[in-house]
Amino acid sequence: MNKLFKNNSEVNKFSPVKLSSHHLLAIEGMQKTEIQKLLDRADYFANLDKHADTKYLSGYVVLNVFFENSTRTRVSFELAARRLGAEVINISLINSSIKKGESLLDTASTLNAMKPDLLIVRHPHSGAPLLFAEYLSCSIINAGDGRHEHPTQALLDALTIKRRIGYLEGLKISICGDISNSRVARSNIHLLTTMGAEVRCVAPSTLMPSSLEKLGVKCFNDMKKGIKDADVVMLLRLQNERMSGTENPSEREYFNFFGLDETKLSLANPNAVIMHPGPMNRGVEIASALADDTNRSLIKTQVEMGVAVRMSIIEALNHSKNKT
Repeated sequence: MNKLFKNNSEVNKFSPVKLSSHHLLAIEGMQKTEIQKLLDRADYFANLDKHADTKYLSGYVVLNVFFENSTRTRVSFELAARRLGAEVINISLINSSIKKGESLLDTASTLNAMKPDLLIVRHPHSGAPLLFAEYLSCSIINAGDGRHEHPTQALLDALTIKRRIGYLEGLKISICGDISNSRVARSNIHLLTTMGAEVRCVAPSTLMPSSLEKLGVKCFNDMKKGIKDADVVMLLRLQNERMSGTENPSEREYFNFFGLDETKLSLANPNAVIMHPGPMNRGVEIASALADDTNRSLIKTQVEMGVAVRMSIIEALNHSKNKT
């Protein structure tokens, strides 16, 4: 089995990555080599002492702009930027200008007038980061847009797997839960299939997009079949806020059929690991004992890897823009 990164020069880890774009809007369309380099560089950052001197982006201004609530992602981006020496300004627009009737284009114009170097944006509508990229003169990172994508989550998930198992190519990875409403699922599908993993999606029929198999994944409505011999079981929460109501299952029924417990996990690879992007609902998508199992659960590692991955991306966007 070909292992990820085994032929890469060690030089890659110690050099900033140069991307083909000044933005990171989606995983879809990214080249395998770019993904590899970003993960290599993130792996380097993950191995550094947090007090190591990485503050070479002094004077670089980052706006953290969130139109949806977030703690994990926003704080991770802020830590990543500050460790690189950047100035970070957090702007919450959930209850601000948008609520007052300001259009997204007017908001973009206001933000552009602040002359940031980088805008990190989370928005409830798919395509909002793309609009910002078209109207702002700075680089844009998509921190999650509607049901579309969450590219940095997929990258940190891939780094988490790589550091535990050592490779991605050929792995059997089951993504289980609310696939229809999950931007995390979409980004992971694009990344993992690009890197040569076998991806399975497991969900009730009401939460499984009908055209998903066109993306090169296998679809299952039976969790026991979907996670059989899997190397990684990646769970997703039920996103009730994005559901119309008719597809909302009862939590007890959902856990019985699609929640991960010891019985279902016994069907996976004996060394299978468990992942979850958070926030996690214990007793709905995962049993508490498994979530806290330090031998199988990589959930805390995912949070830790978020900072390293986002450092590699912020650095890469700065490097790419300055070297063109």
